[in-house]
Amino acid sequence: MTDAASDCLFCRIVAGEVPAEIVHTDDHTVAFRDIAPQAPTHVLVIPRAHHRDAAALSASTDGGVDALVRAAVKVAEAEGLGDGYRLVLNTGQDGGQTVFHVHLHLLGGRAMTWPPG
Repeated sequence: MTDAASDCLFCRIVAGEVPAEIVHTDDHTVAFRDIAPQAPTHVLVIPRAHHRDAAALSASTDGGVDALVRAAVKVAEAEGLGDGYRLVLNTGQDGGQTVFHVHLHLLGGRAMTWPPG
């Protein structure tokens, strides 16, 4: 683990150092339930590799954004969210990001309103 990632909560979840309710894993991603859910289903999907935010992930060449969405779709199917769900990437402090390891929020299990806030 790199020095930047060694202090990262989500990197520590990936490494198995911090417990989380894991609902999906693959070679590129880990998905786990949010500890402060904002919907009946609220799962965070993260890349195994540390990227600070969505902008950093999109600049990488490892197909990370695609991997996050593919994993989220698998979790949504497994969670029975066939009536719809929301995928959210918060980027930067003003965008509402609080943990600086990119993470995709999968929200579902209820009707979503718009605008979100």
